[in-house]
Amino acid sequence: MGELIVIRHGQTEWSLSGRHAGRTDVQLTDAGEAAARALAPRLASRPLVAVFSSPLSRAMRTAELAGLTSAKPDPDLLEWDYGGYEGLTTEQIRELKPGWDLWRDGVVPGDAEHPGEQLQQVAARTDAVLDRIRPLLSGGDVAVVAHGHLARVLTVRWLGLDASTSRLLGHPHPGTLSFLATEDGQPFVSAWNVP
Repeated sequence: MGELIVIRHGQTEWSLSGRHAGRTDVQLTDAGEAAARALAPRLASRPLVAVFSSPLSRAMRTAELAGLTSAKPDPDLLEWDYGGYEGLTTEQIRELKPGWDLWRDGVVPGDAEHPGEQLQQVAARTDAVLDRIRPLLSGGDVAVVAHGHLARVLTVRWLGLDASTSRLLGHPHPGTLSFLATEDGQPFVSAWNVP
C-alpha cells in the first residue's frame, strides 16, 4: 500500500507575513521556489501513481519545481475560503473579534470572490479527495500539493477524526512534506512537516 504524500506549497509573501491566503492567487517568493526545487530529489525516488494539486498558482508552481509535472489541478484542494478574513493576519482578526479561533469560530462572509466557507465544507472537500485517492494507493504513492489549513483537515479526515481536531496538528511550514500511511488497515501519520 502506498503513502499519501501531502506537500504544502512554497513560501509566499502572505505566508511569510501570516496573512490568510485562501483563494487569493499569490505567487511564490524566491525562497518558496528554492524550497520547492529542494523537494524534487526526495520525491524522485517515490513510486508516484498520481499527483493532484490545488489549481492556485502557488501550488501548481510548487508541483512543477518539485518535478511533479504530471500534477492535475483539483479544486477540492483549494485552501479554506476565509471570506471576510481573507488577507488579514490572526492578530488583525482578533482586533475585530477578540479571542477568535479559526477552528472554533470559523470565518465571516466576504465579497463575491471570497464568500467564506465553514469547517464542515472544507472537510467535505477533503473527504471527496480522499475517496478518489484511496483506491489509487494500492498501486503506489499519491502526492497532493495543497495549503496549510487544508492539509491539516485532510490529515485528520485521513485518520477518521472530526475536522475540528485539526487544531491538534501544527501548521505545516511552506515547502514541506507530510506522509500519511496505513498499518494493518489503520491510518496513521508516518511523518509530519518534513523539510
